[in-house]
Amino acid sequence: MLDHHLDALLQAATDRDPDRLFEHASQLYAATEHTDRATLSAVAARFGTVFDLVPPGIGARLGIVAGALAERGADPVPLGAPLVDQLVGLLEQSARFAAAWRSATGEAPPEPDDDDPAWVPSAAGRLTGLPEQEAFALADAWASLYMAQMPVLSILQLSPELRAALPSRERLVAALTAVIEDRGDLEWLAGLLSVLEGEHLIVLHRRERRGYEVVIGGIGDNFQLHTLLADVVSGPAEHGLIEGVQPEPEWVMGASDGDVDPEDGPVHGQFNLVDAYGKWIWNEGVPADIPQLDGVRVVVLDPPPYERSWSPGRRYPMMPGTIRLERILPADEAAAWLARIALESDSQ
Repeated sequence: MLDHHLDALLQAATDRDPDRLFEHASQLYAATEHTDRATLSAVAARFGTVFDLVPPGIGARLGIVAGALAERGADPVPLGAPLVDQLVGLLEQSARFAAAWRSATGEAPPEPDDDDPAWVPSAAGRLTGLPEQEAFALADAWASLYMAQMPVLSILQLSPELRAALPSRERLVAALTAVIEDRGDLEWLAGLLSVLEGEHLIVLHRRERRGYEVVIGGIGDNFQLHTLLADVVSGPAEHGLIEGVQPEPEWVMGASDGDVDPEDGPVHGQFNLVDAYGKWIWNEGVPADIPQLDGVRVVVLDPPPYERSWSPGRRYPMMPGTIRLERILPADEAAAWLARIALESDSQ
């Protein structure tokens, strides 16, 4: 039955029949409801071939189905290349749309109206100086961007392999950078592309003169990092850990891979996070913002200057946050690191 739906879907794409295409895509997704992971992954991999057969605007709508298959349990990795390639193409066309719009109107490009079927032809009509077909394609790309990024958001959250080795990453980042100032609705994607995977951090507790090497992945912001750091260094002093900083188990689960219950919050901060140069590491930032010292990001754990609290959970709910205590630094190594970092800053 699934092969039948896939065959019909690909034939509709070959025939350039969007009505049949979306009908078969819907039927295929419905038919996978109780499918095992291996079969579902095979379906998704074959589904990914459809994007080479359809225009980008139609592909953006089909991408929602691809992302839903990944959320249902399909292996996201085979979907990485087709979904990212499609998104990159639309981003690059969107940069041209923004430039053409500014040239024609002297204004910043508008937010597309998904509920108005006349928006694309109307916007295309204002791109004076371009052939009609080209103007329509650029306006359609601008209108399709948000939808096209949605499945990429899903597969990146679901797959640490894709986050670590995303196809066409450099081209995607460059294309996203070119439009991000005009498209605030793409900031979640920009944040995901900055997530560190398999990153080693040196963590120093200044007052206890102790140091740790940890490995992090899938951490969307420094609120989440703060909670997980407090958990991983917490424990008996005789074991080389820090006493009195253990976060509540519910906070840790919410920051790693558990469900979030609003009644579990708020989370209370245990430290003031400081970088190797004495600057505060703000919870609102991301781990990738932490500067390196000789190629390693360093986090210093100082006492909190005031009480901080925040809502439990993860910025990206489908992405488990991980942290692993790789080793407790020997006393001489911890002392060497502590001798190299800046003194605690009195004001920020």
